[in-house]
Amino acid sequence: MAGKTLEISIEKEIEKVLEEVRPMLALHKGDVKFVEFKDGTVFVELLGTCQGCPLSQLTLKAGIEDMLKSAVHGVERVEAINDMTVTHAGPIGF
Repeated sequence: MAGKTLEISIEKEIEKVLEEVRPMLALHKGDVKFVEFKDGTVFVELLGTCQGCPLSQLTLKAGIEDMLKSAVHGVERVEAINDMTVTHAGPIGF
């Protein structure tokens, strides 16, 4: 039971940090939705103009991930579920 309580507490902390991020994303008509926290990884969904944006990985890693890692103990990385279905066709220009 203690593990479940800790997990809920971490999820609340994650949501709190995401609330701080949302106004910045909203300036560009984007948003982020918390999906799941599992084994140190926060899974989010990028919404609005963040979907498919060439800078979304920078926003995700240098913005959202850095903020979550510094604010929430136990967060090791952040992954966007939007990006998990995308296949990479090769380097740009080829």
